[in-house]
Amino acid sequence: MSKDIFARYSRQVFIEEIGLEGQRKIINSKVLVIGAGGLGSPVIQYLAAAGVGNLGVADFDEVELHNLNRQIIHTENTVGTAKVKSVELFVKNLNHQVSFTGIDQKINPSNAKEILSQYDIIVDGSDNFSTRYLINDTCTRLGKPLIYGSILGFSGQVAIFNYKGSKNLRDLFPEPPSDEDVPDCDSLGVLGALPGIVGSMMAMNTLKMITELPVQTDQLTLIDTLSWRFQTIDF
Repeated sequence: MSKDIFARYSRQVFIEEIGLEGQRKIINSKVLVIGAGGLGSPVIQYLAAAGVGNLGVADFDEVELHNLNRQIIHTENTVGTAKVKSVELFVKNLNHQVSFTGIDQKINPSNAKEILSQYDIIVDGSDNFSTRYLINDTCTRLGKPLIYGSILGFSGQVAIFNYKGSKNLRDLFPEPPSDEDVPDCDSLGVLGALPGIVGSMMAMNTLKMITELPVQTDQLTLIDTLSWRFQTIDF
């Protein structure tokens, strides 16, 4: 490992459970983050900072002004531009050693397999159930581990699916709810720091998985930041 790379990641390398070998695994990893919004922003930030060597981001939206209270990798200067372009600028400014691929497409049944198959770990930061179930089902068919998160108001959820034979989203919720029955951030809002908390947990799970540290499977973590309670449910 070259001197400048070691210096950059030294505070990770100094962790006994990571070390040089763990950092090499991070540098050689291929991670796809689906969604560059509230959850995707902290995930992308911390994975790029940690040195994930090949980072893909899939998002088909443009940056809007109302995104900026929580989507911290975007700025006023990128409002109106494609989110993947805004993310590319952020990643290049943060860590030029990361190989970034922007996928300016909506994940749908016709492209999901082709896109997801190119990565080792999938991180789901999408904001609707149809996409979440599509991502989950595709990961299950491809044998890809999936880091899952969701947010609303003051509450969030985090889970790991399909990792080394563990259960997946349909084992927890067999069928997606109808769209009209699901509250969303557009109608009920989200406090900006919440996705930072949930997204950081998702990024931590991703890095632990890359470095082959123990992670919790078949378990849903519930985060209530209004009453500041964290609860886990086995399934």
